[in-house]
Amino acid sequence: MVVPCQAQNPTSADASLKPAAASTPSVPSKLIDPAVSRNIEVTLRSKLRIPPDYEIHVGPRTPSAMPGFDNLQVAFILPGDPAHSQMLNFLISNDNKTLERVARWDIAGNAADIVPIGNRPIRGNAKAKVVIVNFDDLECPFCGKLYSELFPDTLNHYKGLIKIVYRDMPIPELHPWAMHAAVNANCLASQSVTAYWNYVGYLHTHGEQITGPDGNVKRSQAQLDILALDEGNKDKLDKDKLSACIAKQDETPVRKEMKLASRLGVDQTPTMYINGEVVAGALPLKILWRVIDRALVAEGVTPPPNPYEQAAKPAVTDAGHAQAKH
Repeated sequence: MVVPCQAQNPTSADASLKPAAASTPSVPSKLIDPAVSRNIEVTLRSKLRIPPDYEIHVGPRTPSAMPGFDNLQVAFILPGDPAHSQMLNFLISNDNKTLERVARWDIAGNAADIVPIGNRPIRGNAKAKVVIVNFDDLECPFCGKLYSELFPDTLNHYKGLIKIVYRDMPIPELHPWAMHAAVNANCLASQSVTAYWNYVGYLHTHGEQITGPDGNVKRSQAQLDILALDEGNKDKLDKDKLSACIAKQDETPVRKEMKLASRLGVDQTPTMYINGEVVAGALPLKILWRVIDRALVAEGVTPPPNPYEQAAKPAVTDAGHAQAKH
């Protein structure tokens, strides 16, 4: 996993999820309501910082000694690694709105609504049931790596099954021109979604050139303005309106986005919410697509064949013997 750009040290994983010496827990056979199960999974992944390559199986629920609550078993399974798999016990309220262990967490509502889309530019199918909301810093090199994985590979792979939204989280103490870039991107977005994504894409693929060998921030900011105006000209935007917006450099909308990130506990970029499931860092496509597939299945949508998962399965010869693919 690639280390993301961090505003501060990330919260460490819950101590209760350290490797267990016990054997691999059995997969629960009786699941509760799928929507509730999905809310539980998304909540646990967020609150306990569960790595995305772990599978989570919820159920069964049995009567408990605590009024208003049932016992609930949850299995955390790392495929192919029994030593790092574990079963934990929780309490779930009878109304399916509260999950407890040491802490009490709200699991009511739709997991996909944890992070609102707002009026941010959308890329992909606006009607898709799965949304990827990414908190992005336009100067962050790891955000650039994620951008190259989302576009075009991920977007093309899912062909209308997903939509992608970027929300602003520049980290000025690490990236001195990121705030200026976010303001300019929003100036373009106010007139054209296409211009916004073109600008974002260029910055994420040419960040080192914009920074330059000397790291002169004023020069970088001037270059950002030229690039934004050029993009506006290509898309035939209102030049006077765009120029005025860029010259004003109003950081208010960007700082509202940063406050949202802070309320959610986001402290590093990139950080994605995939239908509510939080994923930090630029992940390999194998893992990223596994998370997206989980969200699609939870929405009742069959994911397209995952070539990474298929490659990991043994091939069966005519003689009926399994052979590992290399």
